[in-house]
Amino acid sequence: MLRATLRSFLAHKGRLLLSALAVVLSVAFVAGSLIFSDTVARTFDRLFASTSADVTVEPEEDLTASVPTGAVRTLPAALADRVARTAGVASAHADVSVENITVVDAAHTSVGRSGGAPTIASDWYVTERSAVELTSGRAPRGAGEALIDADTAGRKDVEIGDTLTVMAQPGSFPVRVVGIATFRTTNPGAALVFLDPAVAAPRLLGSPDLATGISVDAAEGVTDAELKRRVAAAVGSGPYVVQTADEQAKSAAEELGGFLDVIKYVMLGFAGIAVLVGVFLIVNTFAMLVAQRTRELGLLRALGADRRQVRRSVLTEAVLLGLAGSTLGLAAGIGLAAGLIRLMSALGMNLKTTEMVVGWATPVSAYAVGVGVTFVAAYLPARRAAAVSPMAALADAEVAGVGRPLRVRAVAGAVVGGLGAAALVGCVTASRTATAASLLGLGVVLTLVATVVAGPLLVRPVIRVLGAGFPVLFGAVGRMSRRNALRNPRRTGATAAALMVGLALVGGMSVASASMSESFDRQIDETLGADFVVQDAGFTPFPREVTDRVRATDGVGVVVRQRFAPVAVRLPDGERLETTAAGYDDRVDEVARVRYARGDSAAALADGAIGMDADFAAEHGVRIGSVLPVRFPGDRTVPLRVGALTDQDTEGFGMRGGLFLNAATVEEYVPGGQDSVLYLNAAPGTDADELRPRLERALQPYPQVQVRDQADYKELVHGQIAVLLYLVYALLGLAIVIAVLGVVNTLALSVVERTREIGLLRAIGLARRQVRRMIRLEAVVIAVFGAVLGLGLGLVWGVCIQRVLALEGMKALAIPWGTVVVVVVGSAVVGVVAALLPALRASRMNVLAAIAHE
Repeated sequence: MLRATLRSFLAHKGRLLLSALAVVLSVAFVAGSLIFSDTVARTFDRLFASTSADVTVEPEEDLTASVPTGAVRTLPAALADRVARTAGVASAHADVSVENITVVDAAHTSVGRSGGAPTIASDWYVTERSAVELTSGRAPRGAGEALIDADTAGRKDVEIGDTLTVMAQPGSFPVRVVGIATFRTTNPGAALVFLDPAVAAPRLLGSPDLATGISVDAAEGVTDAELKRRVAAAVGSGPYVVQTADEQAKSAAEELGGFLDVIKYVMLGFAGIAVLVGVFLIVNTFAMLVAQRTRELGLLRALGADRRQVRRSVLTEAVLLGLAGSTLGLAAGIGLAAGLIRLMSALGMNLKTTEMVVGWATPVSAYAVGVGVTFVAAYLPARRAAAVSPMAALADAEVAGVGRPLRVRAVAGAVVGGLGAAALVGCVTASRTATAASLLGLGVVLTLVATVVAGPLLVRPVIRVLGAGFPVLFGAVGRMSRRNALRNPRRTGATAAALMVGLALVGGMSVASASMSESFDRQIDETLGADFVVQDAGFTPFPREVTDRVRATDGVGVVVRQRFAPVAVRLPDGERLETTAAGYDDRVDEVARVRYARGDSAAALADGAIGMDADFAAEHGVRIGSVLPVRFPGDRTVPLRVGALTDQDTEGFGMRGGLFLNAATVEEYVPGGQDSVLYLNAAPGTDADELRPRLERALQPYPQVQVRDQADYKELVHGQIAVLLYLVYALLGLAIVIAVLGVVNTLALSVVERTREIGLLRAIGLARRQVRRMIRLEAVVIAVFGAVLGLGLGLVWGVCIQRVLALEGMKALAIPWGTVVVVVVGSAVVGVVAALLPALRASRMNVLAAIAHE
């Protein structure tokens, strides 16, 4: 039996190749994601371990904001002197390092990276643990000098002697580059600027008495743990975090882990799609191979093979396929990881492929996925193979494609589909976001399973409609192609399911993204009354001098600032709300249209007052006049009276509770914060079209901010949403690739199965061109069938996703009909492409040999 199995596997290796490609793709994404994340983690572990001081003291982060405030957490620089006097301390240094800066060259072009990596300004303090070393020029001395890292200098053509402008929160200042520093280890991608330690704090933090942390080196013979205990006792019970080098490295690695998790989950998402779609392909392939080998399996049974041996034979073929696919997939995953490493290097993170980490978990996961998927997918076909009767060997011809009635599928699909529909209805009617999201996930899984199970039941009614015009347009060839697609509903359903999964995902996310865009558009139309918005492209705060420049521009009328503050509020029902509050200047009504349930802007922005979303207030027992304890960073708690309740649907903007107050209050309790947005109108008598070029000229030295009108602002929001959609389209592309493989495989095996039939058709006069057309039309109707099922399911999902978003304030529903039409047409094209090779093979058959085929 083993020899027969191996011969059978090698005899059908061509037919199994396309199935193996699905395994290769899924394993490649799993292995690539693990190798890449392990390589980055190992590289940065070494970086953090080699550059962390024995003990560090940092200010405690007691409140976090969902949007950046521009404020820098600091501690007294004098604390370093107290720590230095502690027993066991060899040295203590007050560090200054900030990321809320922009550095530009003489042409007003930012020297920082555009890919999200920060620009960091620090004091030049060299130790044996420093991440960089001076390789050209000299150290900075005085207020007008600086060092820059070698990677940034090479990328932006900065040389010693060039003048740069550093835009920090206290104000901008020019520096002359006097030296170049080169990384000793991995460059994490940041642009680095170093200043003289004597001037770093006043220039970057606004005061020589502040620091962002303290680095402590242990005296000989003192362990890090003992030093931490002594330093903690020295700094007292203040709002500080004291960590050893290991703890600091672990903390930094955890922060990096968030970035790595995003990449890992995206790639595992691709792997999941490949696995899911590949299962259909493998099931279909083995089912067809078993059907075509009915006589062969019957002969084996007649010669003495029992059911278990036949089943084991088919499963062994699946394991061999899985082993081959996993091995190739692991190699492809190493190549994919190498490509990602080179991509990250191009973006500034200088990883090395020579330091690639392939841990034991990677090959184990690769083979577990590859072999496991093929084994599970082949189990049902293997059971069918074991059920072949020895009498099948005596039949005159194989009866391929004849299966049991679909009653079991009908019952199972109806039950699972009913449960899924009930979950989706519950999602639509739920009043809490968490409940709605949970029901949505359950409903999506159940309805997907139900559609896959019941898909064959839908083949005949749907394809009869889709192919209704074929006989009219293509005559007898069109009629035969439609009947071929209807001949085996299970096979057609399984083939179309591969495409259906990807299109269902695209349909759902397209509706969600279109609804989000429409909701934001409506929100902007309803609330934004300003002529222009000045904002950073990355939604990060900017220095106060930008605001001053805007106000000083000729033709500018009212200017209203928006800045943010992390707050914690104790509500009357006992709940503690930690969120981000927005601060506005008094004349907000002139640049925004705010809907109030009670009160007005004057009451909300008065001294000692705060505004809140009306629905949130009602839910937690807050009324007009309620006094709420509002805690700001630094453990400063202020009682604020609720002056107004809004009806603005602000939940969708990441600011739970819709809290807003006067910008002056935010400025007072979040010192060092920066403006995030400026809303402004043209002065009376000034045309907005005339004002825009003036504003752009005034802000030319500040490339980090842009002037936008309402249309530009919408486009910016659409661009942010489109990032998610691009990811979905990439997943669709992968699903389509595997779906094409599935259609090609199905048609190729179907052509083999129908060799004699095609020969007879050729013998009675069917031309080669007509044979090719018949195969292509069959592929088209199968692909469009999958598209119709996928898009129908995806649109239902999309509507349910929109209802979840509506609970977060995004209440508009938009159906992207253009996308739907493009996808259906594209599916027909996919069918044509997938049919090219099988159709060509069918048309080139030798007529006599085909008629004689058994």
